[in-house]
Amino acid sequence: MSNKKTPTPKIRLDDADEFLHELGPEPTFNESMYFNVVDPVRHVGAFFRLGNRANEGRGEMTCCVYLPDGRVAFMFRRPDVTTNDAFDAAGMRFDVVTPFQELTVTYGGELVLLTDPLEMADPRRAFTENPTVEGAVSLTFRGTAPPFGGEPEVSHERPGEEFARGHYEQLVGARGTITVGDEHFEIDGWGLRDHSWGPRTWQAPWYYRWLVGCGGVDVGFMASRIARRDSDGTRGGFVWDGDRLHVIRHVTVNTDWSEPGTYHRRVEANLSTADPNRPSTSEVRSWTLVGEVSSLIPLRNRRDEMVTRISEGLTTWTLTPTDGGPSRTAYGLSEYLDQIIDGAPVGIDE
Repeated sequence: MSNKKTPTPKIRLDDADEFLHELGPEPTFNESMYFNVVDPVRHVGAFFRLGNRANEGRGEMTCCVYLPDGRVAFMFRRPDVTTNDAFDAAGMRFDVVTPFQELTVTYGGELVLLTDPLEMADPRRAFTENPTVEGAVSLTFRGTAPPFGGEPEVSHERPGEEFARGHYEQLVGARGTITVGDEHFEIDGWGLRDHSWGPRTWQAPWYYRWLVGCGGVDVGFMASRIARRDSDGTRGGFVWDGDRLHVIRHVTVNTDWSEPGTYHRRVEANLSTADPNRPSTSEVRSWTLVGEVSSLIPLRNRRDEMVTRISEGLTTWTLTPTDGGPSRTAYGLSEYLDQIIDGAPVGIDE
């Protein structure tokens, strides 16, 4: 028996990856960018996403603003998209000014104003029965930490379970303005952005938990737990301490759920740089993570007779190193994706 270790696949990431990639041949090829921001002083949060699905002739545009009083202003569109030349559709546009340093997000268009954001569980009814206002966004995002991820030289995804061939994330700060109807907010906050490309369907994971937060130039994290239908799946992420990105190799997540509707309201997680399946040859670092969800909107995607729910929770996080260091506060999102079977999320028992 050979004791030779399997080499870790190399990951490529350079400035060119900040821009659009060549359109692949896969029917479900998707290239998308996502940004979130939370202003902890003004108590405003938001996320924005554009996805190009040129081989399907359409795109995906999402604009979501969490207002200080608990209301949520939201819009989703599927605009016509036939090329992969730009992130510019349905009133939203993303521009790269300087790779990994400065990017801009703008939006102008309608937003549905939800007093109870949980009504979006029934999107047809939510869009019909709630008022619509004009919205405008103008934000400049700046990188506050090195990007994490890229495109591996060898794909780790199985056929039919592709979710992103290339994918990276980066902690950011953001400044600018958000307007919802007659309410105007000067934004100065923290967040995270990501960029992915390759074949993707929201039905590929069985469920996942994506926990992200940033509290300034010297603190932030991303923790990911992706479950497959027939195996444990993957766990990973990073913690940024202002000097170094600590690569997380193991994540456990515990959730307090609400009733009715079974939405996550409190999250506890443990993050470790040690892989439990491999002996560590370096210093092991670990953190506990506690998140309190202040507002949540459930989004729905349907494909191939499957119903997928993506619950987006505005979350305040407490990140505590287990070695006795000080706790830090971070602000961000907890995104829970579940396939819905018999009316219930499949990952509820984790």
